[in-house]
This record gives sequence, C-alpha cells and structure tokens, in this order.
Amino acid sequence: MVTFDAGETLAERFRSHMGHSSSLYGYAMRGMADDWEAGGPTREACRGWEDSPNGTMVQLRFLAGVFRLVLAGAAPELVPYYPCLGGTLPPDGVWPVMRQVVGRHTEQVHEALAIVPQTNEPGRSTALLVGLFDAVEAWGLDRIRLIEVGASGGLNLHVDRFRYDGPGWSWGPPDSPLVLHTQAPGVTPRAFEIVERLGCDVAPVDAASHEGALHLRSFVWPWQLERHERLTGALAVAAAYPVVVERAGAGEFLQCVLADPPADGVLTVVWQSITRMYWPATESARVAALIEDARSRMPLAHVSMEHADTPDAADAELAVDGRVLGVVHPHGIPLWVRPGTHA
Repeated sequence: MVTFDAGETLAERFRSHMGHSSSLYGYAMRGMADDWEAGGPTREACRGWEDSPNGTMVQLRFLAGVFRLVLAGAAPELVPYYPCLGGTLPPDGVWPVMRQVVGRHTEQVHEALAIVPQTNEPGRSTALLVGLFDAVEAWGLDRIRLIEVGASGGLNLHVDRFRYDGPGWSWGPPDSPLVLHTQAPGVTPRAFEIVERLGCDVAPVDAASHEGALHLRSFVWPWQLERHERLTGALAVAAAYPVVVERAGAGEFLQCVLADPPADGVLTVVWQSITRMYWPATESARVAALIEDARSRMPLAHVSMEHADTPDAADAELAVDGRVLGVVHPHGIPLWVRPGTHA
C-alpha cells in the first residue's frame, strides 16, 4: 500500500501521493518530483515549503493553483488535458506542458501554496437529507434550523434546494439545477421546511462569487466528471440563494448559536461531514459537550457523516445522535441505508 503524503523531501511526497497512478495528477506529480530534484520551476515555486509537515499536501495546493490558472484562461495549452473542460488528450503528456505553465507563472503557483486544500462536496447533501428525514420523524417537528460546522462554502446548507432520486423514491424541487442520483433504496421521504441556515468554517468560501467558485472547482480533480457536474449545479443554486458562512471554529460557533433556543416548534439540527479528522481532540470534545448541553434547552438532532474510528475506514458512517443509519462514500454518493432505520 502506498503511504499517503510520506517522504523526507517534497519529491518523495509527490511520488508517494499517487504512486504509479495513470491519472492526470499521477503523471503530473511524478513530473513535479523529477523537476524538483532537477532544480526546475517546481523547486522555485515550492521555495519555503521544503520542511513543511507531512499533511500540508503541498502537491494538492500546487496542482489546484495550476488548475485555477487554467480555469482563469491563463494556461489554455493545458485545457486539452483537463477532461472536465472537454479535454481528450492522454494524461501521460501533461507534465512537459504543465512545466512550461509553472515556469511562466512561478510566483502565482508559489502564492497558491498558502491556500489550504478545501472542497465542498454537494453530494454529501444526500446523507444530510436522509438524516433530516430521520430526525423529523423522531421529533415530530418539520421546521428546521440547520447549523453546519466546517461548512466551507455552505453548499450543503442548500439541501432542500436540490433534487434527489433513488430506487422507488424522489424528493426536492423538480427544476433544481442539481439532481443527485443517490442510489439509496429504502428511503421514505418526509416533508420539512428549513427556516434558518447557519454555517461556520475556519476558512469560509463565498460560493456565490466568481473567485469562490474557482476556488472550489480547483480542488476537485479534473477527470472526476460527476463531481464537477454536481458542483456546477450546486454553485448555480448558491448564486441564486447566497448564504453567509461565518469565519469561526466549530466550538466557538456552536457556543454562540446554541446559547438560546429557536422559536417553539423548530428543530435544531447540527450537521457535520468529514470534519472530525481535521479537529484536535479538544475541539471534538468541545463540540460534543456543547451539543449535549444544548439538548436541555431545545429539540436538537446531531447528524454526522464521519469516518468510523477504525484503521483505513474508506467509507463514512451516517449517524443521527450517534445511531448509525448507514454507510456513505466520502463524496456522498452512493449511500447505503441499513434496513430497519427510520429513513
């Protein structure tokens, strides 16, 4: 098994990330490694990051910076290699072309390394929706105050503005720009209304802005066409219905927004997806304590989509108040709901 982002030098980290992958970024990372060792433009672009800790994912920051150049029209020669932009050229020829782009935009790529890798997977709304169905049935309340911690651009706060379908069921506005094919059988839709949307992130992205859209697109790998299609639809919704994601940590934010209960008859739902792995243990403990404390003041459900606490857990668990409803791909689709759950 390839060790993720491991190695003493940046070149070793680049090679370890994708190993012998035949993907676009596999060829790019191996080219980056060779170029770094040869003292090419990659080394200049990465100056100052040589001793950065494992986990900073310098390679992903680098490639996202290049992708933003492509999206902005500053590197048209790379477009034929990016399938999400209609490119059809084989990926094994990408590095010589990319090296020229990096040489021409070395300072911009260097500046891009300061941007932490961040995605906002709208497919995870599938898990949130099923969690909401379960919470609505359990509480008998259909008006929801939705709170997302680690919200990034807040795309999943638009959960009720997307269309969903699965074997034998569908839900959501038929004219939504985003249709999520959940592949989840056995789901019973419930009616609900979101009356308030609140979100926080330590580095929020304005998904309704041009710059924010480029940011989110740049961290989605260019050959993953379904993810790009989902993001395009979600960004259209975000542009039509802007939401504000506050700049704050999860514990700090929850302490504020859970201090007072909402109006009578409103169910508070705290939602998180693939965030716990980025929190220190103290933050996870604080979040859990704040949620438990708030239960004494208001109807509250905690919907989470997190990896299980087991080594090498590839899929995530969808849980409501700690009760596991099913397992879900980290991108949100497909979702497998366990038989006998409320959903």
